[in-house]
Amino acid sequence: MLLTGCAGQPARLPEVEAEPAAAAAPIVNASDEASSVALQALAYLGTPYRTGGLSPQTGFDCSGLVAYAYRQGAGLALPRNTFDLSHLGQAVRRSELRPGDLVFYNTQRREYSHVGIYLGENRFIHAPASGGEVRVENLRANYWMRRYSGARRVIAPPG
Repeated sequence: MLLTGCAGQPARLPEVEAEPAAAAAPIVNASDEASSVALQALAYLGTPYRTGGLSPQTGFDCSGLVAYAYRQGAGLALPRNTFDLSHLGQAVRRSELRPGDLVFYNTQRREYSHVGIYLGENRFIHAPASGGEVRVENLRANYWMRRYSGARRVIAPPG
């Protein structure tokens, strides 16, 4: 079975609690390629969520936003599903996150079912769900802390 989109399944299971309100975007300086990816993703704030969405014109799902931002910001072609994305690069501890790192969450009762791009200052950007739009979240909000699956660094830091 071919997996596409955020988790490979368009339907989301109901959550027992609502996601927290969107957070304010941090300041991101594009001093390297990974930061350029984070800055690129910020350009799509407010873009509507769409299952299978791949561009600002069609809307984004979570992995579509990641793939598009990496293609535009770093010229990299990334996989289009969270499972494959969760195997890229190297694992990163939450305390060592840098802008451009991928952050993964369990939002469909399985690890790595959702992905976003870390921005810095404990914030990440993602395409949340049907009816939502690309927005910034606080990594430390209880909702996201409980669902955190891990992080991956696709672009090595300069130096």
